[in-house]
Amino acid sequence: MDPATISAVSALAGSAIGALASVATTWFTQHHQDHAQRLGQEGSRRERLFGEFIDQASKAYADGVVQERLDDPAKLVPMYTAMNKLRLFATPGTIGAAEAVLVLVVDTYEKTSTALEARNSHITAHDILREFADACRAELTYLR
Repeated sequence: MDPATISAVSALAGSAIGALASVATTWFTQHHQDHAQRLGQEGSRRERLFGEFIDQASKAYADGVVQERLDDPAKLVPMYTAMNKLRLFATPGTIGAAEAVLVLVVDTYEKTSTALEARNSHITAHDILREFADACRAELTYLR
């Protein structure tokens, strides 16, 4: 082989390898940035869903504490809606914690109120959203 040919082939091979390395680096960087952006958007979506569920559950629980019975089942519809949105995106642990909150809220309506003071002591002794909030925090930490 001619030395000029070897030089030309070596130069072309070096250029090709350099271009390929540049393309690969750009692709890996873009892929990583896209993945990080998707995780951030997913975290924001879940934050909104978690907040919506907390708002609806708090309102329903407060209403259940002061009501003798569930006079209008439509009061629970927003909470059930938020619950089913959670089922689309949240992890099984978070969904389980939300279902436990749902059961406690419905049970609050079903309990007959013998004395408002007894209910007030029950409210201060038990935060029904604590486990759900902890599960949400763990899920959001995992996403970030």
